[in-house]
Amino acid sequence: MAGTLGHIKVLDFSRVFAGPWAAQMLADFGAEVIKVEHVKGGDDVRRMGVPHLGADGEPTGETSSFLAMNRGKRSVALDLKHPEGQALAKRLIAEADVLIENFKTGTLARFGLDYAAVAEINPRLIYCSITGFGQTGPMAHLPGYDPIFQAMSGLLSMTGTDDGQPGAGPALVGYSISDITAGQYAVSAILAALNHRDAVSGEGQFIDIALLDTQIHAASHMAMNYLSSGRLPRRNGTASQITCPWQAFDCADRPIMIAIGNDPQFSRFCEYLGLDGVATDPRFATNLARVTHADTLVPMIAAKLSEKQADSCYAELEAIGIPAGPLNSFEDVFALEQVKERELLKALDHPNAGRVRYVGNPVRFSKTTADDGRHPPLHGEHTDEVLRELGLGLDDLAAVRAAGAVK
Repeated sequence: MAGTLGHIKVLDFSRVFAGPWAAQMLADFGAEVIKVEHVKGGDDVRRMGVPHLGADGEPTGETSSFLAMNRGKRSVALDLKHPEGQALAKRLIAEADVLIENFKTGTLARFGLDYAAVAEINPRLIYCSITGFGQTGPMAHLPGYDPIFQAMSGLLSMTGTDDGQPGAGPALVGYSISDITAGQYAVSAILAALNHRDAVSGEGQFIDIALLDTQIHAASHMAMNYLSSGRLPRRNGTASQITCPWQAFDCADRPIMIAIGNDPQFSRFCEYLGLDGVATDPRFATNLARVTHADTLVPMIAAKLSEKQADSCYAELEAIGIPAGPLNSFEDVFALEQVKERELLKALDHPNAGRVRYVGNPVRFSKTTADDGRHPPLHGEHTDEVLRELGLGLDDLAAVRAAGAVK
């Protein structure tokens, strides 16, 4: 059964993470996605991440990051600095519904591929530009990568260990959260713009996505704490700053995560731990009170949990409706029966890497599919195929290749 976006054609001019992630999501939803790469080396992410190992344990020439971001696409290698490359790009754009790019602000204008220029070719085009700082403002010209935006957005003021504690300092979120967040915003914006085009205006539009903007917005519930109270969030380890108890605790053998979401849960939790009278103590009876008096409450809980084994504690808490969970490694994650049942770990065949396991799209539609399992493309793997679809014959292909406009 076809995906929800089987009628949509997407040109992915982006590199590295945010743009390719957005384009892969659209591909998972059924869109035809053509990845336009530079003739020399292609997407930089082909050289990022760890080497993907084959069945024999040897590197296959593919990298983990490229495999994670580019499933479901076809690859065309064009030189956008070459007039013939620009001409071919415009022919692709004329037939597209969506274009995603993350060049530095103003770069594509030098090639005649900015929104103002290509909208004349295809006025129905949704053109999504993803940059570090957006198209306006004094920093619009600057490049940037995920840790820059984790730092500048205020995120690192909330992660890690508070000042005065052992190991004090910020802790970088363990994946490229700013890129993935921006990519998800881009997908939402593209789908909204497509709906407006098809249901309202009949016209495309330009979308301006900035990693700094989206990372700040993604943390807006924590920013709102500051805007409401004037108090800045602090680095708080695994603990929430707005809910208590809501953090990792050490059991006798290993840690467990506890997340108490309401007062009745807290009452059952106290009964389970044998903390008599604590749930009705005015200092702890409500969440706001518990947050205020966390320095007193948390050590009481920690002392009780330190006497228990994590697995049995987890099972006992589950039985009484207390949200808890183990602190898993990825080895643990993929061994979970829940993850197996949801079929999140999938596999596909790749011409270089052999059988490749990957994390499948998590969205479940009732009537359409997500993720057709097409392998991440080799560099320029589909150049001839896609250009033939534009009407180029063998002589035309030979000519543009001889000119250096394509790989």
